[in-house]
This record gives sequence, structure tokens and C-alpha cells, in this order.
Amino acid sequence: MKALDCTDFTAATRDQIRSNLHRFQDRQEGETSLRAAAVAVTVFEHEGECAVIVTQRAGTLREHRGQWALPGGKIDGNENAIQASLREMYEEINLELSESNVVGLLDDYQTRSGYLITPVVMWADIDFGRLAPNPDEVTSIHPFTFSELSRCDSPHLESIPESDRPVLSMHFGSSRIFAPTAAVLYQFREVAIFGRPTRVSNFEQPVFAWR
Repeated sequence: MKALDCTDFTAATRDQIRSNLHRFQDRQEGETSLRAAAVAVTVFEHEGECAVIVTQRAGTLREHRGQWALPGGKIDGNENAIQASLREMYEEINLELSESNVVGLLDDYQTRSGYLITPVVMWADIDFGRLAPNPDEVTSIHPFTFSELSRCDSPHLESIPESDRPVLSMHFGSSRIFAPTAAVLYQFREVAIFGRPTRVSNFEQPVFAWR
């Protein structure tokens, strides 16, 4: 594994990210009582550099309304994680990709709200302006650039009385994205961008995300 030579959206960057992910040896949990889910960590070009797609969830949703998220959702019984992430991305932001866009996986992550999330990393040569949020699920779509992901003040860790594990968040502009989404973004940064074999199961989620 090695750090990216640059953050330009090029075939060389894609191949380096794929190599880092394949060398990482992601951890999959297998059989569990948790509900299986998948999210898409989709790399695309924004203003001359690589970025990943993040969304803000609709305020009308039953779970985690208004929170920052990655496109994704529950895995249906006839799907695997890759198929579910592709379907959810199309349903949420009108982005249709295929399994050929997948460059690797990250560790499964257990959420306090009862899900086991499999992050699927994709490479997409797309026009960001053509994406359209499904208003029933997503309020807005945003680019999270690699330079923003690499900020020296991220991750932010804080203690809470409800847990002996630190809550993890990532700075995003003037806002903060909290785990579980932040845990996926942080591991992506460490593995794909910096080439560091970092695990994130030891990081906590804020209490508001436990429900």
C-alpha cells in the first residue's frame, strides 16, 4: 500500500486506489443478527480533483432524518452488497453505474441502530451536475474532495459518558459528518488516499445516531 502520488482524476489514481483496497484485506462479518446494508463510496472528478459523493438525508425519513450520509440502504434478500449499493445510488441520486465501476470494499461497520454496513468503493466518470436527488430520500448532493478529506483537523474525536469509545467525526466545510458515515469516510481516506491499513470498528457513533 502507498499514498496517492496525486489526487487528479486519472487512470493512474484509479489503479492506485484499487491496489490499496485490494492489499488492505477488508473484514467482512458474515452471518449476523444485524440488518445487512451497503453504501457507495463513489469517486468522481470535481473542479480538477477527486471527490466522493455525500448526501443529506431528507427530513421526512423515519430513520436518521437530515443527517449526512453516503448513498445506500438495506440489502434485499436477493442482492449482495455491490448490487444493493448500485440500486440505492440510482434510486437516491439518479446515478446508474455497473459492477465494472467497483474498485474494492472497506470493512463492514456495525451501527448502533442495528445495521451492518458494507462500504463499496466505485470509480465514476460522470457529470456531477446531472445528478438529481430523489426528494423522498435525499435533500441535497455534495462533493467531498480528497483535499477536504485530508484536512489535518480530521478526524475529530470526542468522549461521551455513554461509551468508553471515542465518537468520530470528519470536518466538512463548516459542518461535521459523524460516524457511521464518518467512520467509512475516514477509513477510505486512510486506506485509499494515504495507503495506511486503518481499522475503524473501535470508533463510536454519537447518541443521536443510535436510534
